[in-house]
Amino acid sequence: MHLRVVLCFFSLLLSIAGLATTGAARTTFSSTSDRRRSLLDNGLGRTPQMGWNSWNHFACNIEEKLIRETADAMVSTGLAAAGYQYVNLDDCWAELNRDSKGNFVPKRDTFPSGIKALADYVHNKGLKLGIYSDAGSLTCSKQMPGSLGHEEQDAKTFASWGIDYLKYDNCNNQDISPKERYPVMTKALQNSGRPIFYSLCEWGQEDPATWAHGVGNSWRTTGDISDNWDSMTSRADENDKWAAYAKPGGWNDPDMLEVGNGGMTTEEYRSHFSIWALAKAPLLVGCDIRSMSNETYEILTNKEVIAVNQDPLGVQGKKVKKDGDLEVWAGPLAHNKVVVILWNRGGSTSEITAYWSDIGLKSSTVVKARDLWAHSTRKSVKKHISARVESHACRMYLLTPQ
Repeated sequence: MHLRVVLCFFSLLLSIAGLATTGAARTTFSSTSDRRRSLLDNGLGRTPQMGWNSWNHFACNIEEKLIRETADAMVSTGLAAAGYQYVNLDDCWAELNRDSKGNFVPKRDTFPSGIKALADYVHNKGLKLGIYSDAGSLTCSKQMPGSLGHEEQDAKTFASWGIDYLKYDNCNNQDISPKERYPVMTKALQNSGRPIFYSLCEWGQEDPATWAHGVGNSWRTTGDISDNWDSMTSRADENDKWAAYAKPGGWNDPDMLEVGNGGMTTEEYRSHFSIWALAKAPLLVGCDIRSMSNETYEILTNKEVIAVNQDPLGVQGKKVKKDGDLEVWAGPLAHNKVVVILWNRGGSTSEITAYWSDIGLKSSTVVKARDLWAHSTRKSVKKHISARVESHACRMYLLTPQ
């Protein structure tokens, strides 16, 4: 009997050794599963959302022809092929008064065909339609009703129209905590019979990164962005505080992209897009894509940068080093890769260096460094990566251990 026990023990050890890699995979899977348990379980937002939103460029000046032409342009320009899928209406799409049954009424002069017809058009393009409402009595424009007290009814209306995405704002909120108002719409969407991506626009007022995982698929961590350098950089910094809370199914949102709207330089927009991609922020285009410049197109369709944003590991990169206006941002990606941004927020060209110790690599690691904007590769890079970076510009690298 003693010999049999010893043999069984050694057999067990061999089994464990033979399944070491499988065990590691199982541990990773279990960990991922654990991470998702606290998230909204609607199957959406496994990677940050990509699409277009009307507000930053058009504000309230929206109508169905514009939305249809935007959907057309999403396909014809190649944005759709690059991963952008949502075409999102923002504020001002509905009449101020609901109908006799309490339902939303699309604006008769700007959306005469109705929202369902618009959704059908967008869906026929292979895209998805998003809509806007507010967790208050009125939306921020005060030109249409909010959904406070009408959550169940409005969610069913959205589902009946074929809506795929809801941006839910925070104006005219009766001074009720967002922790009370936003979960009501969560349940309403879950009961609507249609999977609808839920984007909380609470402006970061009550630190939604700490509580919104079971409520929505993304949550604003900042106030509204404006099309200028100071606004963009401050939103990046505010959002960075909450990096540890982002994960597949729920993302920190520093607001929509301003790329192409004209208030920043090409280098500043490239920095904007790079940091948003590394931070796993939603990539929601905010310019008029029907007439975007070649420079705007090249930024928005950089597939290598988009791949960083859509990386399946789902870990938000963050600021790891700061020396005055010179910064290093970095984060882990799937397959042991690392993304690094050398960002010069100062007024003159400067040398920036990221040492392996800054970005979580062992000092002995040798990497292949892919410059994601120059589309060039350096092999056998050791100990650190450096570059001279122009004012308000960045260099973005994908590091692959060799």
